[in-house]
Amino acid sequence: MPPTRRRTIALFALAAVVAAGLVVHLVLPSNTATDIAGDALYTVAVYAALVMVLPRLRPFVVGLIAGGWSVAVELFQATGIPVDLAERFRPIALVLGTGFDARDIVVYVCAAIVAVGADVAVGRSPRREPQR
Repeated sequence: MPPTRRRTIALFALAAVVAAGLVVHLVLPSNTATDIAGDALYTVAVYAALVMVLPRLRPFVVGLIAGGWSVAVELFQATGIPVDLAERFRPIALVLGTGFDARDIVVYVCAAIVAVGADVAVGRSPRREPQR
């Protein structure tokens, strides 16, 4: 797929994922399901943002980076620094989170795998022949 097309698809995907993440965070009741959904959407958003910036990277590489970033942020939460930062500037919690949960690491890895699969599937979708 041409980089420009991949970048455009990633832009629309990122907008949809951010919108869904805000609904999960601000509208839906806080429970295990919404926590898992938010974590998965976080990794997919990182994936889409990476594709927008680096559209020539292979999906597997993007998945490794997005999953690795998400896991690193989760491990950073164990230090307590993100919660301190979020107390000073609440929106930072949307980027860095606030509390460590080992389950989140599993969710991030699964979400990265799904994002890679979706990217590969979109890249292999049949192209329509122009009508003559």
